Amino acid sequence: MAVPLLLAPLLLAPFPVDAGEAAAPGGEPETAKSAPERTVPGEVPDPTFGGAAPAPERPVMLPPGEEPAPAEVDSGIIDGRRRPGYNEKLPEEAVQNNAGAVRAPPPEAFPTDQLPVPDRWRILTGLCPAKGADQTLFTQFHAMREVCHSKTNPYHQNVLKGDIPLGESRPGFLKGDDWFINLGLVSDSVLEPRTFPIPVGVQTTARPQSLDVFGKDASFVFSQSFIASASLIKGQTAFKPPEIEYRVAVAFNYSHVTVPERRVLFVEPSKGTKRDDNFVGLQEAFIDYHIRNVSDRYDFDSVRVGIQPFQADFRGFLFNDNQLGIRLFGNRDNNRFQYNLAAFWRIEKDTNSGLNNLTEKLRDDFVFIANAYRQDFLIPSLTSQITLVYNRNREAGDIEIDDNGFPVRPALLGNLRGRDYDVFYLGYNADGHIGRINLTASAYAALGKDKNSFFTGKPADIRAFFGAAEISYDHDWMRFRLSGLYASGDGRPYDNKETGFDAIFENPIFAGADTSYWIRQTIPFAGGGRVISISGRNGILNDLRSSKEQGQSNFNNPGTMLLGAGADFDLTPEFRLSGNANHLWFQNTATLQALRVEGSIPKTIGWDLSTAAIWRPKATQNIVFRLSAAALLPGKGFRDLFDNAGGNRNYYSILANIIVAY
Repeated sequence: MAVPLLLAPLLLAPFPVDAGEAAAPGGEPETAKSAPERTVPGEVPDPTFGGAAPAPERPVMLPPGEEPAPAEVDSGIIDGRRRPGYNEKLPEEAVQNNAGAVRAPPPEAFPTDQLPVPDRWRILTGLCPAKGADQTLFTQFHAMREVCHSKTNPYHQNVLKGDIPLGESRPGFLKGDDWFINLGLVSDSVLEPRTFPIPVGVQTTARPQSLDVFGKDASFVFSQSFIASASLIKGQTAFKPPEIEYRVAVAFNYSHVTVPERRVLFVEPSKGTKRDDNFVGLQEAFIDYHIRNVSDRYDFDSVRVGIQPFQADFRGFLFNDNQLGIRLFGNRDNNRFQYNLAAFWRIEKDTNSGLNNLTEKLRDDFVFIANAYRQDFLIPSLTSQITLVYNRNREAGDIEIDDNGFPVRPALLGNLRGRDYDVFYLGYNADGHIGRINLTASAYAALGKDKNSFFTGKPADIRAFFGAAEISYDHDWMRFRLSGLYASGDGRPYDNKETGFDAIFENPIFAGADTSYWIRQTIPFAGGGRVISISGRNGILNDLRSSKEQGQSNFNNPGTMLLGAGADFDLTPEFRLSGNANHLWFQNTATLQALRVEGSIPKTIGWDLSTAAIWRPKATQNIVFRLSAAALLPGKGFRDLFDNAGGNRNYYSILANIIVAY
């Protein structure tokens, strides 16, 4: 049996035996009971080992009512440990002496749903001293200096940008005290040197003895735009849609362009190689009326009538424009479901600025749109959209000459005849993220009828398809992107089908957007059609149109394919660097071969490389500086189609842009 170490010496030591003690038979000593007791004054026998133990102390007598003092006990506290059974003394009880206190109101005295605060917009600014009043408090309290500013300061609360209601200063015909006004002014300045293939004029050239098909390739653009807008809104829009909104936006544009060849800017060779132009366009003029709320969470139905912006999908692939129309829209299920029903009657555009031109009659071109959005559809964190668009065009008998004297309808392509067409676009679009991966995707099928194919002069069925996707991954202050796009081309121009995909009015935010060379620049299709472009400005599709703004959609085209990679680096909250590398192809070059009367044209367009730096000094969108550069490294297909008199192998574009907004 194991013995505790502390007890081992006691168990091994022999019991003490008196000197006169005798041994019992068998050699056993007498028991403790038979041994005479040994006592020492002040001790008592120890019952454990038969020895003596200290005598107990006599109790001390205390006066009646007095408690004995507590014994001092060692807490035995060691780092991180406490003696079992020991508890520290509690601190003295806290006693609150609040003489004259008023009992708190019962819970039923407070409203259960809301606590109204009159004029919540001026809770802080109401403390600001009036002009000419004593400024002592203002200079002493830093918090007041943060909220007390000029009424025209765009970075703080003021009446002019809709932060504070008009109140008593509103006109008498505005009923109610919740009217807001929102004024805006934007300056957009663009400086753009660039090169692209420029055909030599037919009648004459800017340089004597220049007989080649293509001339010099350098040109220069300066564009200055001012946009002034005003909105009058009724309703506390922080928590619910406005009851009614009136909005107007007017844009003014001035542009200066210099090119090296004649008959590029004007149809008349005598007008030279420089052009200065200005135009004023009405970009927005609508009334937005709130029909009803359908839930306590402000799910609603509203209608908007007039010239208004509309984007059919997340990235602007199909239709992204400001047009005259009527739109019914709203949401359900706590904003997890949204819908649009819209009809637009297209306005003629100014040729050089792209602004709405109300001095011209409206086009015989209508767009009808129905779409629905659902959040967290298919997978959580992904918003899905189903789109149905019908484009009805009846401009076969319409002859339109642009402001520079060039025909744009019908396009000078093929048999040069006018066209009517009906096209239905069925689309699915997605935007969101799957785990750490951000995703944007679009897919469209274009189905319909072209009543006069410019190759055959006969009706043709439209069967074209489009798909695009961009995935990105965020790591701290960096985002890495991969992009892919496919737009079908027409492989048999002379049959009764048109399989080249084209949009209604594209303005894509994709693969570098207007930083990209291919998206930013217009590439004229010299030798295959007059005043026809392979791709238009701010467009990605190779659609062979006379003009994105004034021309018609064309489904006899070579199609487009793109694969790209890019990255964004937010070096500071104010400064971003971006880069993109895209490789482009024609999907099918059969239409190019037919129009150029060539036996074969390779599909490769080339590499589109671009980089951009964006600086926002105030970390807002009020002041934005952008400097970008792009280059096109042509592939075999592009070099087969285009050339330049200088023998330059590559083409470039530089964009300097300053945006100031109030």
